[in-house]
Amino acid sequence: MKSRHTLRSLIAVAGLSVLALSACSSGPTSTTTTPAAPASGASGVTLISAGQLTVCTHLPYAPFQSNDDSGKTVGFDVDMMDLVAKKLGVEQAIVDTPFEGIKSGQDMATGKCDIAAAGMTITDERKKAILFSEPYFDATQALLVPTGSTVKTLADLKGKKLGAQASTTGLDYATKNKDANGYEIVEFQDLAAETQAMLTGQVDGAINDLPVWTEVLKESPGKAAIATQFDTGEQYGFGMKLGNEALKKVVDEVIASAKADGTYDKLYKKWIGDVPAS
Repeated sequence: MKSRHTLRSLIAVAGLSVLALSACSSGPTSTTTTPAAPASGASGVTLISAGQLTVCTHLPYAPFQSNDDSGKTVGFDVDMMDLVAKKLGVEQAIVDTPFEGIKSGQDMATGKCDIAAAGMTITDERKKAILFSEPYFDATQALLVPTGSTVKTLADLKGKKLGAQASTTGLDYATKNKDANGYEIVEFQDLAAETQAMLTGQVDGAINDLPVWTEVLKESPGKAAIATQFDTGEQYGFGMKLGNEALKKVVDEVIASAKADGTYDKLYKKWIGDVPAS
């Protein structure tokens, strides 16, 4: 057995060794909440995790973001964020999170993600908590109904049930027109639940952005139809923490460059369809 004197000596030496290593160390290896060094090619941009652009989204919301058969997250927004990540010299890392935390700006403000790409409409209210990129997509609301339905307008839903997704501008539009048209709103937490309710007759119609309903029609042929569209003048934007002008500058440059060199049109055709005439 070692003597107490020997043990004290060993402990003291070990303590000095730890201090020496600490002095040479670069600090904690975790970068979950500590900003990383500026990413290469984008001076002044800091990221919550070194080597990656952390992107918050809410699944599923095809064709903007959804998981394919292999479980990989794909879509229009995903490809656009890949362009941003490439510009920064990093990889994209996707975080699936409730839309409420995205639209409130909380996920960006608390360092959960660097940016949100979730088919999110730019609104004056959201601008109070989110720094938006330049608009990258013109959105239109649409009413989806079961095949054979006599519903053609919101007025035709009087006394009936209209499905809407929580925390969306579709829900806002439905609420705004509820009293004038006399329908009941049934709220769903995500697109998948709203779609399933419409297809199984739990609601008589459902409102959401036109591109997501177009995707539903592809996946469920013959089961539903678009009754009408509502041109609300909405535009999507990518959302960042208030004050993160450096990242916004890069994102805006990527959007402008993609539109100028034809990349945007290629992605639009790939995920959404024919590019609208400008």
